[in-house]
Amino acid sequence: MRLTNDDHAAIATAIREAEKHTCGQIICVLAHASSAYAHVPILWSSLLALFTPWPLIYFTQWSVQRIFLAQLIVFLIAALVFSWAPLRILLVPRVVQRARAHRAALEQFVLRGISRTRNRCGVLIFVSLAEHYARIIADEGVAQKVHASEWQATIDALTLRMHDGHIAAGFIAAIERCGAVLAQHAPPDGSANELPDRLYVI
Repeated sequence: MRLTNDDHAAIATAIREAEKHTCGQIICVLAHASSAYAHVPILWSSLLALFTPWPLIYFTQWSVQRIFLAQLIVFLIAALVFSWAPLRILLVPRVVQRARAHRAALEQFVLRGISRTRNRCGVLIFVSLAEHYARIIADEGVAQKVHASEWQATIDALTLRMHDGHIAAGFIAAIERCGAVLAQHAPPDGSANELPDRLYVI
């Protein structure tokens, strides 16, 4: 699922339109994955290699050198196979995936300067494709004014469209809903647009 220049432009336009009716800021981040999970191939191939000698010891007459060579070959082949990105993600427990994606979302919230805006009414819309994870993080100026169900409805609108492969449409739907929420709880106050109106892809 690749985004075109028109998709980026449409998302930027949606952000600008939404921010006309609020003093808040909307930042969108799309991550292909929240972590490289580089340890996964090594971990699983090591476990497989550790179990390899036992059936060879009990059911063959192989020498120690031959068993060690088989163990090494198993490790190398397994590491190569487990390095394939879709399989690597499948081997990561769901709770770990969500924790990594949540941490990535918090990092992006800080990195994109949302917490440094003057009125603290920024909102981050974060999506990580590999983990099938989406989250909205609101800054303190608006977070306590909005019920969690409002943000969940926004996530539902986003994921409904992304489930069909329409990433840009998902972000635009989320932006429009966030814009409506911000317009209600953080109306315009004459402050300048402090953050870029764009989608960050990482």
